[in-house]
Amino acid sequence: MDLHHIIVLALVQGLTEFLPISSSAHLILVPRFLNWPDQGLAFDVAVHVGTLAAVLWYFRSQLSRMGVDWLASIRRGHKTGDSTLAWSVLWGTVPVGLAGLFFGDYVTAHLRTPLVIATTTIGFGILLWWVDRIAAHDRNEHQITWKDAMFVGCAQAIALIPGTSRSGVTITAALVMGLDPVAAARLSFLMSIPVIVLAGGLETHSLLESTVPIDWRALLFGSVVSASSAYLCIHYFLKLVQSVGMMPFVIYRLVLGCVLLLVFLEPAPLAWLQDHAQLLVN
Repeated sequence: MDLHHIIVLALVQGLTEFLPISSSAHLILVPRFLNWPDQGLAFDVAVHVGTLAAVLWYFRSQLSRMGVDWLASIRRGHKTGDSTLAWSVLWGTVPVGLAGLFFGDYVTAHLRTPLVIATTTIGFGILLWWVDRIAAHDRNEHQITWKDAMFVGCAQAIALIPGTSRSGVTITAALVMGLDPVAAARLSFLMSIPVIVLAGGLETHSLLESTVPIDWRALLFGSVVSASSAYLCIHYFLKLVQSVGMMPFVIYRLVLGCVLLLVFLEPAPLAWLQDHAQLLVN
């Protein structure tokens, strides 16, 4: 991979993994718009490792408390401290794990298309706007129940469809449960940890079975860029959501979805965008 390919794609992954705008959609679309070759499975694994490192480091103190309290709840037989949040994150992982196991291949084979991405980008963007507008916003992530966690987890499973956005759909579901926007975002980030671990584990297994040569320096650099941009994204996203809410991301999703419909329903704009995008990057 060329250096500028690595930087752009790693930044795309790091900046979009935790925003409610769909990282998978952007990783599919950016190479397509720029007429680049597919970055390959190894690179996808590397940038996912980067985003995982970022969220683990950002929430390291809270994760430490959650782990200690989770173990204490098992020993004592009742919930204590942050154990409720820890159990909620685990319960919320079950639906997406099952959905990935049974439907992952179908999604990969049939739903990674620009039209699907455009439709889900617009549709779930409108849903995020509507829910953010009517939700109560009177709870935090420490007040959720296992039923709330399962609801958010089921929503998270829908994010297997490209363009939906794992972060976007989990934040939307958390808002439905009455969480305030910052708490919804924090819960979404915490729930991303086991999901990224599971997805990265499956990709790593496929990678180990592959005979394609691996450029380890490119993977290391990509993971560092991805981790750095993801950490900054988490930090500033939480501040932005607290002050302006979800509307900027709703607008972005609507604009992106409309552009995709225009481009892929009419070939001429796609060629124009590809030419100008390549000029900007090169």
